[in-house]
Amino acid sequence: VIRPEPCCVCGSRIRFGKTAIKCCQCQLLLHTKCREQCPSLCTPRPHHHAWPREGVLADFAPSTPPLVPTLVVQCVTEVETRGLTETGLYRVPGAEQLVQEWKRKLLRAGGALPALSSVTDIHVVCGVLKDFLRGLKEPLVTFSLHPAFLRAADIPDDAARDTALRHMVSKLPPANRDTLAFLMLHLLKVSHSPDCKMDVLNLSRVFGPTLVGHSSANPTPLAIMEDTPRQCKVVACLLSLPPNFWRGFVETEQENLVP
Repeated sequence: VIRPEPCCVCGSRIRFGKTAIKCCQCQLLLHTKCREQCPSLCTPRPHHHAWPREGVLADFAPSTPPLVPTLVVQCVTEVETRGLTETGLYRVPGAEQLVQEWKRKLLRAGGALPALSSVTDIHVVCGVLKDFLRGLKEPLVTFSLHPAFLRAADIPDDAARDTALRHMVSKLPPANRDTLAFLMLHLLKVSHSPDCKMDVLNLSRVFGPTLVGHSSANPTPLAIMEDTPRQCKVVACLLSLPPNFWRGFVETEQENLVP
C-alpha cells in the first residue's frame, strides 16, 4: 500500500508500506488478516454502477422503487439500530475527518457498501448522511418547487396547508419524493425517542437547510437570511403530516430497502 486506504471488511485503515489483498475483478481491498471474513464470491463491478462524487439524488437511486439511495438506507438503518438512545442525535457533530473518510468510502463503493457497524461513533454515521444530502447538486426540495413549498408551509389553515404540502410532495421527482418519505418516517422515530431529546422543532432546525435549501445553487446573502427560518418551517410542517401518507411511497416494495 502506497496511499493508505480503508479495509473493505473491517473498515480500519491499511497503512503505508503494509501488504494488502486486492481483487482484480471488483477492486475490493482488505488486510491479509481479514481474508477469512471476506465473502468468497464477488461480482465484477460494472462501471455504470459507480456513483458520481456529486450529482442530483436520482444519480444515486436504485432502478426499482422505492427509489431511495443505498447510502441513505444503510445510514438510517444503522442509526435506528443503535442510535435511538443517543442524546442530540443529528445535532451533535461527528468527527469531521471520519465523516469525510466514510463518505468517500461509501461513494467509492457504489451499490455494494461496506458495513457501518465498524463505525464506533453513531454521530459519524449521522454526519455522513447529512453531508451526503448537503453535497447534492440540488436539495430534495428541488429548485423549481422550492417557492411553492415555502408558500404551502405559510398557509395558516392546517387542513389547507396539509393538502397543499401533499400536493407539492407528489410533484417531486420520484427519487426525491421516495427519499423524503423515507427520511420523514425516520425523523419521526427520532422525535419520538425520549433519550434523543430531539423533538420536531430541533430536527427541523437541523434538516431545514439540508432538505429544503434555497431556490438556486448560488443564493444571495439576503435570500439565505430570509430562507433559513422558512426552511425549518417547511420541515416541521412535513413532519406533522401523518406517517401513513409517507408510508404510501416507501412501503410498496419495502423489501428493496433492506441494505
